Amino acid sequence: MNEKEMTKKSKFLSLVLRHEPQAAGVMLDEAGWVAVAELLEGCRRNRIAISRDELQIIVDTSDKKRFALSADGLRIRANQGHSVEVDLKYDPAVPPEFLYHGTATRFADAIREHGLKKMNRHHVHLSLDRDTALKVGQRHGKPLILTVLSAQMHADGVLFYVSTNGVWLTEAVLPKYLKFTE
Repeated sequence: MNEKEMTKKSKFLSLVLRHEPQAAGVMLDEAGWVAVAELLEGCRRNRIAISRDELQIIVDTSDKKRFALSADGLRIRANQGHSVEVDLKYDPAVPPEFLYHGTATRFADAIREHGLKKMNRHHVHLSLDRDTALKVGQRHGKPLILTVLSAQMHADGVLFYVSTNGVWLTEAVLPKYLKFTE
């Protein structure tokens, strides 16, 4: 499978497992899991044929570790980023002193006024390091890296979770917990 095909298949999996399971004619369970066999058959029916070996390669080589296979390898789900209703069953975690969020400079005014909102996702996504946040921000235009005062938020009672692939998650970040680096 060449890189272009891999990207196309990975993007389709993201669409199905995070936003539109109906695109492959599958249903996610309450925690976002679907049977691998059912997913692969649904992809095939929709002219995106993915073999079990290709699926394993996509899971193993995803730079953002977007997907997780169950311990027995029979089920798959996206690690975070869902716009469909799922409960990923992550336990609350104690964040480091600072986390980072990458976005585009064109959103700066709205963020200064309202903070970070989850928008159409389940959580706001935060990174452990500035480099990762920069990569995220660059996808949306001229990047803006925000420093999140996560330890202070946690001390004030805000819950944090960490996904299987190391992305930190929270419901929202109020403006008072943000430092702008411009």
